[in-house]
This record gives sequence, structure tokens and C-alpha cells, in this order.
Amino acid sequence: MGEARFVVNASPLIFLSRVDALPLLSKLASQVMVPAAVVAEVHAEGKWSSFSKGVEIPGWIRIEPDLPIPEEISGWDLGAGESQVLVHASFMSDSEAVLDDLQARRCARSLGIPTTGTLGVILRAKQRGLIPEARPLVEALIQNQMYISRELVETALADVGE
Repeated sequence: MGEARFVVNASPLIFLSRVDALPLLSKLASQVMVPAAVVAEVHAEGKWSSFSKGVEIPGWIRIEPDLPIPEEISGWDLGAGESQVLVHASFMSDSEAVLDDLQARRCARSLGIPTTGTLGVILRAKQRGLIPEARPLVEALIQNQMYISRELVETALADVGE
């Protein structure tokens, strides 16, 4: 079995982009996909606009058309982007949903969809030797207004020997 394919939501795209770590996705996955609804969220005015200003979707990311959302996902009342990430991940073998939203992660778990988040991408990059240290990127995420509890940060960094 090869590396997983990532289906990525808006917040990991935005936060990894803001700390110049977006290329880690392409180094950790055999393919990186973003549903059209996520692209729309990243580029929309409103909720993400102050964070996503200047975020470019690189050519190595495959943009996927949105799919109908089955009831087992729509019943969770998630955002359009999270729902599309889960639909795509549920239909593709060897895929992993990359999202930070807790409710979306709970939905994924209920459906047996593997997940990781922005922090998980950085920790995995450290474990695979793609970056020398995870702490500077994690601290940069926090400085860029990503909320991660200090306890989680310290536990996660200890897990990768920092």
C-alpha cells in the first residue's frame, strides 16, 4: 500500500500556506485533492477572508467537483467544505481527510474515514525527516491565529522528540 491520498479542507490549506508549509502536503501524500466547495471557501469574502488573503491553490493540488452529500454526512450539519472533504474521502480508498474542525473529525470517525489536521501534517513531516524541527512551524501557526492548546502542543511535540 502506498502513501495515502489527502483530501484537504480550508483551514489546513490556509494555515499551512500562511507558514509556508503547504508543500508538505505534496511530500506526505501520493495525491492532494481539494473539493470545489473548499476552494470557494478559501476565496470567499467573509469567514476566512482575513486569513486566506493571498492564499494560492498550487497546480499540484487537484481540484475535484463537488459531489452529492449523503444523509450520513449531511445529518451532522457541517459546513460545505467539511462535508465535501468527507464525501470525497469516503469514496476513495487509501484517502485521508485533512481537517481541523472537531465535529467534522467526529463525523469522519463515525464513518471510518482516517483523519489528520494541520498539526498532524507538521508532526508527520517531522517524523519523516522532511523538516528538522516541528516547533518553529507550530509556533508560527499559533502566531497566525490557529488555536492549539499549549497542553496539546507540548504533548504533540514530545511525541516527535521535541
